[in-house]
Amino acid sequence: MSGTRHRLQPAVTAFLHRLAPRTLRGRLSLVALTTAALLMLVLTVAFNAMAQHRLQHQADDELRTRAAAVATTIDTTGTSVRVLETSNDALLDTNVWIYAGGRLLEEPPNAGRLTRVADALAGRGGRRCVTADVDGPLRLCSQPVSADKSKALVVTALDLSPYRSSADTLLLGSLALGVMMLACTYALTRLAVGRALRPVRTMTDQATQWSAVASEERFGHTRHPAELARLGTSLDAILDRIRTLLSHERQLTGELSHELRTPLSRIIAELDWWRTRPRTADQTHATHKVIAEAAQSMRTICDTLLDDARGGTLTAPGTAEVLPKLRRLTEVLDTPSHLTVAVDGPPLEAGVPPTLLERIVSPLLANACRYARSKVAVRAYRAPDGVRIDVIDDGPGVPPLFAGQLFEPGRRADPGDGHSGAGLGLPLARRLARSAGGEVTYDPGHTPGARFVVSLPAG
Repeated sequence: MSGTRHRLQPAVTAFLHRLAPRTLRGRLSLVALTTAALLMLVLTVAFNAMAQHRLQHQADDELRTRAAAVATTIDTTGTSVRVLETSNDALLDTNVWIYAGGRLLEEPPNAGRLTRVADALAGRGGRRCVTADVDGPLRLCSQPVSADKSKALVVTALDLSPYRSSADTLLLGSLALGVMMLACTYALTRLAVGRALRPVRTMTDQATQWSAVASEERFGHTRHPAELARLGTSLDAILDRIRTLLSHERQLTGELSHELRTPLSRIIAELDWWRTRPRTADQTHATHKVIAEAAQSMRTICDTLLDDARGGTLTAPGTAEVLPKLRRLTEVLDTPSHLTVAVDGPPLEAGVPPTLLERIVSPLLANACRYARSKVAVRAYRAPDGVRIDVIDDGPGVPPLFAGQLFEPGRRADPGDGHSGAGLGLPLARRLARSAGGEVTYDPGHTPGARFVVSLPAG
């Protein structure tokens, strides 16, 4: 039996869980209905108990009034008890028993079994009341005629059927009223909860719409009750996070396309060059090597940017020889012949991985080659706090009013200057440098042209 009970419990729990309302409105309505049902049950039981007690008290009062009326016809002044004759004997003698010293003097006609109940009540003496079921519910009360119990005692009986009928009518009426109250409670609760939750549903729909289009709208600008204000604050925070994530996603997409453009252009150029005329085996091998290096560069770019987007470590710790990497960048970027690369002092090593050094310097060098008029210079040297790399060109420079927005993603000083670019290279270079403990800055005092300084830890 114990095993069967343990098996039934999960099934019953699952069944009750399926019966439970799915919506908050339904659950609150069910809670209100259950609470009201319990309250109505307690009130109905208490009301009907009080009503029955009151009806019984009224029956006892009527019996004692009749007993007092009968007692006026009994003479106990002499040595014996005498029943005096009156004009209303038939009315007074209905369901009345008169005893003297325990001896029955008078009983109603056709009393039958009810007399035995009256005899038992009279035998107990005193002022008492009992309920008996003899051909229907009856109430009997005994009333001594005088203080001396041995002289005379009157027992009266009353049919309780009218009182029971009144009690049943009150019970049915209270049950019907309770059912109506429960129905009204359930309907009003659903209506009230529905109206209370309508702003929540509206806010949810607005949040869904705003999050899909990255809207600037927020719930904090609208007045709401205290509970909904807290909900609105939470939704605003969620919308802000969604907007931030969408912004990061767009930034990552732009940075990937920006960084992948150069190696992809190399692959396309090599393939076009290879297909224009027949090539020797050595030339084909060289083309394959360039394509493989460009593909590896694309893979490195993807890994670097994705690691940075995830907030993890960009690459494994390492060091990079500055001069070889700078010369390799001049080859990869197809820089003009007027570019010069110089390293002051002994060979320098930066305390960053080689791939990260390429990703930091590459946008700066590409911008310098794009805007320079006749000269581009890259100079690396040791500084007290690490390694510095200057990228200098003699182009138009950065407008003073735009210098404060230079490292903001997607911003360009003059989008119509005829040069391609999405305004992502400089922000990406600074972000990657900072992730390695370095920095990328612009020197506004350098003229003519522009000077960018990369600061990195020493290797």
